[in-house]
Amino acid sequence: MSDEVKVHPLGLCESDTVGPRTRVWAWAHVLPGAVVGADCNICDHAFVEGGAVLGDRVTVKNAVLVFDGVTTGDDVFLGPNVVFTNDLRPRAHVKKGPEALLSTRVESGATLGAGTVVVCGTTIGAFAFAAAGAVITKDVPAHAFVAGNPAKVRGWVCECGERLDELFTCVCGLKYEQVGEGLARR
Repeated sequence: MSDEVKVHPLGLCESDTVGPRTRVWAWAHVLPGAVVGADCNICDHAFVEGGAVLGDRVTVKNAVLVFDGVTTGDDVFLGPNVVFTNDLRPRAHVKKGPEALLSTRVESGATLGAGTVVVCGTTIGAFAFAAAGAVITKDVPAHAFVAGNPAKVRGWVCECGERLDELFTCVCGLKYEQVGEGLARR
């Protein structure tokens, strides 16, 4: 298997910091200054702005917008049409530098379903799962399943993606315990 980055003839990858075996598909655009890890998949019409950082094995589905200040861990799934913001009070006539923008962190293993909107300044915990159409306006604990507008915790999920029972046990056999606001494996 080749370690080279694969860019579709209709894709545009202007970053010099893209890991091996990453694929950039048609009409996707990765700007200069973006950092993209190894084995990522940047699908059609996705946009990764300079200043965004994607970990290894991140899936960025079609039409996802990843702006400056967004950082993901490894193995993150960004479903179709996920949108991140980086300015709480945007005005076209007010020009702001990077220092005025709020950062967002998506921890390793998290999934954001199709159409999720992430308001800047939030952290989405490891292995959290946002339902399609969720609007994330505050931090999401590790392993939380969130849904709605604004997104609220509706349950808990395993590393494998399955819902946990009331004892924080998964059908796959993994067991969890509450640690702070989130869960951790026992």
